[in-house]
Amino acid sequence: MLKLFTIKMKKILTLSLLTIAFVGCEQKKETTPEIAKVDYAVFGDSISSEGALSNAEMMEKFKSLKEGDTLEVKFKSGINEVCQKKGCWMTLDLADDKEAFVKFKDYGFFVPKNAQDKEVIVNGKAFVSVESVDVLKHYAKDAGKSQAAIDSIVEPKVTYSFMANGVLIAK
Repeated sequence: MLKLFTIKMKKILTLSLLTIAFVGCEQKKETTPEIAKVDYAVFGDSISSEGALSNAEMMEKFKSLKEGDTLEVKFKSGINEVCQKKGCWMTLDLADDKEAFVKFKDYGFFVPKNAQDKEVIVNGKAFVSVESVDVLKHYAKDAGKSQAAIDSIVEPKVTYSFMANGVLIAK
């Protein structure tokens, strides 16, 4: 009788420990925050969000480039400005109050003109370029800048440039 009682107690104890372990795992699962999945609209080539550098990491890559260098890369940032004529270019936030000027490969696609302030992932070629006064004035006009702002452009500018073949914009 004592042996039967001992076997039943072992079973009850084992079942109790398994239940406690199971409930403990369930409680831990509930307190672990889920990683938010962002839904993206795709423009140009279909790309994934995986492996994208941060805007600060991208800034470090730009600093290492010289005029004529190119770097195939993917990075994530915020959109500062979009061409208000067609959506044919955009500027993205980089670290240190700098921006990347993004155009689209072969003028093959555009982004929505109302995409400003949205999260974006771009894939393509990064390079440093020197933009002429005429080109800078053209971009200022496309951006809807005032004539006084356009007239204030009087010297070329070193630009962190990007030719995107694929773009993801958070919906």
